[in-house]
Amino acid sequence: MAQTPLKFGNTVLRDGHQSLAATRMTTAQMLPALEDLDALGFSCLETWGGATIDAGLRFLKEFPFDRLDALRKGTPKTPHMMLLRGQNIVQYSNFPDDVVEAFVACAARHGMDIFRIFDALNDLRNIETAVRAAKHAGKHAQGVLCYTSSPFHTVEKFIELGVEIERMGCDSICIKDMAGLIPPYKAALMVRGIKQRVKIPVVLHTHETAGLGAPTYYAGIEAGVDEIDVSISPFANGTGQPDTVRMLALLEDHPRCPQFDRARLARLGEHFAGVYRELHAFTNPANERVDTEALAFQVPGGMLSNFRNQLKEQRMEDRFDDVFREIPYVRQCLGWIPLVTPTSQIVGVQAILNVKFGRWKNFSPQATDLALGLYGRTPAPVDPEVRAIAARKSGKDPVECRPADLLKPRMADLRKELTAKGLPADDEHCVIYAMFPRELEDYLTAKQRAGETPPADDNGREANPAPRAAAPSPAVAQPAPGGREAPRSPGAVFQPDVPRRFAITVDGQRHEVTLEDID
Repeated sequence: MAQTPLKFGNTVLRDGHQSLAATRMTTAQMLPALEDLDALGFSCLETWGGATIDAGLRFLKEFPFDRLDALRKGTPKTPHMMLLRGQNIVQYSNFPDDVVEAFVACAARHGMDIFRIFDALNDLRNIETAVRAAKHAGKHAQGVLCYTSSPFHTVEKFIELGVEIERMGCDSICIKDMAGLIPPYKAALMVRGIKQRVKIPVVLHTHETAGLGAPTYYAGIEAGVDEIDVSISPFANGTGQPDTVRMLALLEDHPRCPQFDRARLARLGEHFAGVYRELHAFTNPANERVDTEALAFQVPGGMLSNFRNQLKEQRMEDRFDDVFREIPYVRQCLGWIPLVTPTSQIVGVQAILNVKFGRWKNFSPQATDLALGLYGRTPAPVDPEVRAIAARKSGKDPVECRPADLLKPRMADLRKELTAKGLPADDEHCVIYAMFPRELEDYLTAKQRAGETPPADDNGREANPAPRAAAPSPAVAQPAPGGREAPRSPGAVFQPDVPRRFAITVDGQRHEVTLEDID
């Protein structure tokens, strides 16, 4: 019996540059590649979501839906996929159901086909709304199980999670190995076990961070996985996904090997090599090589790329090893959580604070909320002493309900706020404003001053809107959010007897914490 051909999804326009160039590829740098990408026959192109919306607005000065429109127009034949953080959407905290629903509906209207929906804690309550919204829009809802290793994460538990994802009504399942941790044999067990229990397709996503990516893919393919994610070098391998050409070579003469036009792939490789050179300020040779220490740190590729840059900005590059050794400890105390946005950033920030000031001397607000259940149910119980510190410092009580149940609808208020500011208040602007209010306001204000964005009409819509084209953005280093850098002088900032504000930026997200002695 002939075997079903394997499908390749391509990540170069999202995860590829997020993992290897701090998410700084501009829409203008993508446009010349679209014709070849569309013609090759990839099962999907990952074009949106993850950190691209944040970084595009914050650093590249691009309105997120403009990028989606431009990429959709340039690749009409290939389905588009985005990475959606469930109730977090593409931010770092939970949003009300009406905002999540509006965001999904907007993305669907602008051409998004596949919504890869995950929750950082694998708390499926946090993806229910997004899955329902994608299905309501007539789109493909792909439920995700985030892989990690710990005493509380077994193959059987992951298989059961896959069964629950199908039961929710998802159209496919993604095994998301964001840090490149799955050994080949375990990947085969997971794929085979899930395939035996569900009828929907199974996708395997991994990274080459620790050198396991390609062999893990091969094991998954042999076990019957339906699809894998690949990228295009030099935005591939290392902390990114395995390269397309590399995987084709690995599968040469394999009965499931897909067929691709090698000339087009070579042309794409040349184009992206040029883009990679243009983004040299955001690339790091350390992210291009195999790093087996990732097996201990369990840090995702996208965060590893950004985190090195951020430690350098904080003048803590000499504490890199100390900070990364602290990450597994923080992760264990917070309930053996998987490390994927936003938990990877939360744990990373707390690890910095622990190294700089002593363990739990200073507690970031995000880590506090995570310890108290405000992000969802952790895989294992949070360390009781750590939870007690979080409760004492914050004055909050732990919660057991779905966190979004505590949130009031916001769309009407968002529309009023934007209208009062004289800014467009359609759903597209409302959902972006909900997540990135300062960044969107700065962007729109600058556009208005330049005469490029009409004022809003009485209904909060753009008056006489014209189709927007993605403008070329310079691939140059940008200042920290708001044009400010985090304080760098320890003597001027870190006085243990005086509460002070301290800012840490990780993966493009600014975290502000109060420093004080809690002994």
